Amino acid sequence: MTSDRKGESALGRGLDALIRKEKPNKTETPDVKKTTTSEKKSSKKSQVKSSSKTKASSKERKSRKTREDPNKIIVDVVILEVRKNPRISLWSARSAAVLRFLKNTKPAFSISKEASALIEEAVQQKYPEIWEMFEKEDF
Repeated sequence: MTSDRKGESALGRGLDALIRKEKPNKTETPDVKKTTTSEKKSSKKSQVKSSSKTKASSKERKSRKTREDPNKIIVDVVILEVRKNPRISLWSARSAAVLRFLKNTKPAFSISKEASALIEEAVQQKYPEIWEMFEKEDF
């Protein structure tokens, strides 16, 4: 491999291989336009007008965000996540042993239904305010 080809190879470059560096094209020359002072003044005025509009709209967005309850945003995100995947995982060897024993000794016993009922009851008792935020949701 020549040195030019070696620089193009992604092998052995790690993260640099993922980030492409833009090489300036030597054949292209920037087209430089001479502007008069009146053109400069008019362009500055238009820039000031457009930047004041941008500032106003960003202020409006910020005030809207501060008015909206931050918990509402979190609740909305959580609802979307739960609708995509309502499962939770937990580790409890003793609970697993008890539930598996019941599954093997009681006909039609469902570990999932029993675990859901127990967890829902415990969570509702421990966090009643948060539980109320999600009561109206249909999961």
